[in-house]
Amino acid sequence: MAREYNKETLVSFLLRLGLTVVLFYAAIASLLLPQNWIGFLPSFIRTPFMLTLFSIYEIILGLWLLSNKKTFYASVVAALTMFSIVVINITMLDLVFRDIAIFFMAVALAVLSHKKR
Repeated sequence: MAREYNKETLVSFLLRLGLTVVLFYAAIASLLLPQNWIGFLPSFIRTPFMLTLFSIYEIILGLWLLSNKKTFYASVVAALTMFSIVVINITMLDLVFRDIAIFFMAVALAVLSHKKR
């Protein structure tokens, strides 16, 4: 039983770390080179301020995931974020197809952490 618990803990950590790396990378890159990232925002909110705000949101979400506090809720928020990114940018599927895999990482983390609630 202890071995299973250790595997679950490790899998949870790896999923949380993977999601956090993605969120941190996107946030930091968009803060450093906003011209490369602003096009991913919906046209009705496509402003440098909104991009900065979304970057801060991504950093906070990444820190929440790393904290391992209320992981189920953090992973659901991450999944909804990735799902929204794909839907909003569906015409750029060649670029955002990877976000589908990240969405499923977040869903897997939600399923894994659900029983711990």
